[in-house]
Amino acid sequence: MIIRHYSKRSFILCLAALLLLVSVAVYAAPIPFPSLNIGVGTATKPNDVAVTVQIFLLLTIMSLAPGLLIMTTSFTRISVVLSFLRTAMGTQAAPSNQVILSLSLFLTFFIMTPVWQQINKDAYQPWKAQQISQDQAMERAVKPVRTFMLSQTREKDLALFVSLSKLPRPKNAEDIPTLTIIPAFMISELRTAFQIGFLIYIPFIVVDMVVASVLMSMGMMMLPPVMISLPFKILLFVLVDGWGLVIGSLVKSFG
Repeated sequence: MIIRHYSKRSFILCLAALLLLVSVAVYAAPIPFPSLNIGVGTATKPNDVAVTVQIFLLLTIMSLAPGLLIMTTSFTRISVVLSFLRTAMGTQAAPSNQVILSLSLFLTFFIMTPVWQQINKDAYQPWKAQQISQDQAMERAVKPVRTFMLSQTREKDLALFVSLSKLPRPKNAEDIPTLTIIPAFMISELRTAFQIGFLIYIPFIVVDMVVASVLMSMGMMMLPPVMISLPFKILLFVLVDGWGLVIGSLVKSFG
């Protein structure tokens, strides 16, 4: 027992000595870390001021990127329609908000890819090759987005925001400012999304009414109709390939 006690003690001492040597080696050879210095100084050249303003504008645009993604793309219509679909089915949290937002985001990428490819071809690549200036690149980049928004915007909504902005009557679409097109586009998207949501609600309401009528005729008025109709609504949705119909109709609505 004494020998075993001393062997255990010697093992602990050896382990402590090994840890001490490792720690000394680590401190003796410190790991180099990259340094980053950020300072605020006085600009001595006009170019320094221009670069500072560009960085500030870039950071502002990056902070507004989620809002721009929602306001100028198909994201609004898709997310609202999918939310209507979940509510009409009565599944509460299935699919979850994360699933709906992720599906809406990737469908937005799918629909907006031709627009972004045109921006890359007409604006970004020439600017990267220094063939056009930054102002020309921005002007070319806005045109495909304006064309997409105008193709999905009702004239009534455009006229509303033109009148609210108190601008002179535009001769054509080129005379309408982009900041006037964006809210008109969002209003039109919400209107279209609510129209699609109404059409989605109809078959599920019919199922609820049929189940409620059957339960009342059987005298089972204390049983909530939602508990019985939910499996039938899910079965109906699966049999008619509901996801394919809804997603296909959403994508085709932007054609």
